[in-house]
Amino acid sequence: MTLREANDFVQSFHRHSKRTARDGGKWAIGLAHDGELVGVAIVGNPLAASFMDGYTAEVLRCCVNDKAPKNSCSMLYGRCWQIWRKMGGKKLITYTLHEESGASLRGAGWTVVGETKPHKGWGSKTKQDGIRREWQPIYGQLKFRWEVE
Repeated sequence: MTLREANDFVQSFHRHSKRTARDGGKWAIGLAHDGELVGVAIVGNPLAASFMDGYTAEVLRCCVNDKAPKNSCSMLYGRCWQIWRKMGGKKLITYTLHEESGASLRGAGWTVVGETKPHKGWGSKTKQDGIRREWQPIYGQLKFRWEVE
């Protein structure tokens, strides 16, 4: 599916995140149930520069709606990993909020490998277009980093 279609879905159904940045996502997958789109995942380059090694990607968004069957998020995370491996990738990462259980990620074989501290966002302009990232409340929350290799 296209990044635009996936981001439209995220805009409509994600609990706390907005669309990915203009150049954030590289590819997206969708999950259909009874002929209707019920979930998406968007994968892109890691946001943290320390993970930009050419072999690591990040699941930037995973989102399902109320019509998605049980374990849909696990299915999306697992499929992202399968696709990334076939593309030559060696590691996939993502983040969850501290209060989220992570059951979908554990179900797909991922493990918690660290946590991030809350921050105030990015204060400098991006190198590509000179535009500051818009601050979001999610930046001020503790998050867990998950990986699958």
